[in-house]
Amino acid sequence: MSLPPTLRWRDGSLRLLDQTLLPRRVRYRACRTARDVWDAIRRLQVRGAPAIGVAAAYGMALGLRRSCARDRAAVLRAAAAVSALLQSSRPTAVNLRWAAERCRAAVARAGAATARAAAAAALREARAIEREDRACCARIGRAGATLVRAGAGVLTHCNAGALATAGSGTALAVITAAARLGLRPRAWVDETRPLLQGARLTMWELMRGGIPATLITDNMAAALLRAGKVDLVVVGADRIAANGDTANKIGTYGLAVLARAHRVPFYVAAPVSTFDPATRTGAGIPIEERAANEVAAPGGVRWAPAGAAVWNPAFDVTPARLVTAFVTDRGILRPPYRQAIRNLLGLRKKRS
Repeated sequence: MSLPPTLRWRDGSLRLLDQTLLPRRVRYRACRTARDVWDAIRRLQVRGAPAIGVAAAYGMALGLRRSCARDRAAVLRAAAAVSALLQSSRPTAVNLRWAAERCRAAVARAGAATARAAAAAALREARAIEREDRACCARIGRAGATLVRAGAGVLTHCNAGALATAGSGTALAVITAAARLGLRPRAWVDETRPLLQGARLTMWELMRGGIPATLITDNMAAALLRAGKVDLVVVGADRIAANGDTANKIGTYGLAVLARAHRVPFYVAAPVSTFDPATRTGAGIPIEERAANEVAAPGGVRWAPAGAAVWNPAFDVTPARLVTAFVTDRGILRPPYRQAIRNLLGLRKKRS
């Protein structure tokens, strides 16, 4: 059974599949302003680093379309303001900043002197970013499938599938590509606290795709690995620092430690746009903290006593030394990562 698209541009608005309602209901939210897109990203109605990047790109077009700018200087100021608004929605995923700034640069290159021309330039760039993301996902899947042997057990965390991208996903693209090759992978899915994105979204995707999958709680991963049921771990990423330290959904770091302890390879699947050479190490990655009720009262059902103190970081950082390899749209990266990432991004070494 095919999946509904995560996002689509239609009749001058951005339609986003509301992921807060899945798997119970399939409903789209229509975003007609940049503020609408900001709100949808903040509410996690659209989520996943590549998907929020694409959404932000379309948000740039929506924001500029409503601008009153009538000369080039005003257009550039408006583009900067819309980009800053969208980037303020969530701080960790670098794809958001990358896409918004790419649209801003496209407006500048076009020499747009009216809001209408600026919006058109941003929309062209947004459509290009969406097309590229679909192609990136396909290449990640093909590269990652080479790491999967027949009948392998593959453990994944959170949701890094089609719902997190404009295409087939990152980590889940590896699993689905392996399945298409007849390798018959078996997926193990962490439920992923506190938002249960593995249980709600990843299981929904895999079941609709006819791929054998079993759901586990996060604290079952150690027992599963010890039982020898996992041959590799594949996760996505929201930001990868210049040295290979990787931010992903909270719990990923613990999973990497477990994989190392059980001598199971730990792979991170992500497009080149998720690599952030401006952030030297994971210590420089901003970690979003979210509302206490996501832990204390998930889905509106209170589990903890009223007033209970809660710490709710949305992400953690996995040190590069725990990553076996990165699966990217330009191939597989192996250590040493700092130089491998520089080569990937075409960066020259700075002179001391």
